[in-house]
Amino acid sequence: MPAHVLILGGTTEARRLATALASRPGLRVTTSLAGRVRRPGAIDGEVRVGGFGGEAGLADWLRAHRVTALVDATHPFAERITANAAQAARSAGVPHAVLRRPGWDLDDDWYPVASLAEAAKAVPRLGRRVFLSTGRLGLAAFAGLTDTQFVVRSVEPPEPPLPPHCEVVLARGPFSLADELDLLRRHRIDVLVTKDSGGAATAPKLAAARSLSLPVVVVRRPELASGVRALPEVDGVLDWLAGVIPPGGACAADTCP
Repeated sequence: MPAHVLILGGTTEARRLATALASRPGLRVTTSLAGRVRRPGAIDGEVRVGGFGGEAGLADWLRAHRVTALVDATHPFAERITANAAQAARSAGVPHAVLRRPGWDLDDDWYPVASLAEAAKAVPRLGRRVFLSTGRLGLAAFAGLTDTQFVVRSVEPPEPPLPPHCEVVLARGPFSLADELDLLRRHRIDVLVTKDSGGAATAPKLAAARSLSLPVVVVRRPELASGVRALPEVDGVLDWLAGVIPPGGACAADTCP
């Protein structure tokens, strides 16, 4: 029977990994999406949408679908699913790795904080017109800032509570440096708030802020649990899978998980 790789996805790296694996003979590839975006882009291989029911539900799914290897390629800030994935893989005896793009190198004008709540505390002393680039979830942390004007960019409309003075820009990236400079200038932004998601796709906004000498409040990413294998690139995951999946991509029924 075919070996089966489950990718917990949603990121650019998850899509690249699915594409690299889906064409391989004797290999079943499933990408699982949380379902928070109503119209996700096309993904190669099988796709499932929705949660698993926590750690126990994911472990049951791994067993029921005879998953050979689990790759957590979720966003660096998907803390709960990352913790559940590690525990579920351990419980089900399934090899597990995290595909985690490297974080950004700190710049002199960056203000690292541990959470969105700390970011909200830092904003009033840095500026009054804020480009809030932290995603559409968690905006409630800024709802109490009544003297601050926010611009929030999101693929889909965010749900309340929102800051009282908030303009929502609906757009899907990637965005170029010229795009980001235009947004910052057009909205007269004087401070950027973002998460340390890493990667090249969202880096232009940081370059734009640096070009305009704007302070940047950066929410640090959560630490991975001790013992979790973290790989920074798709190629590294493919090398790891080569050691986990038997030659030819298939395994006997009594050797599959």
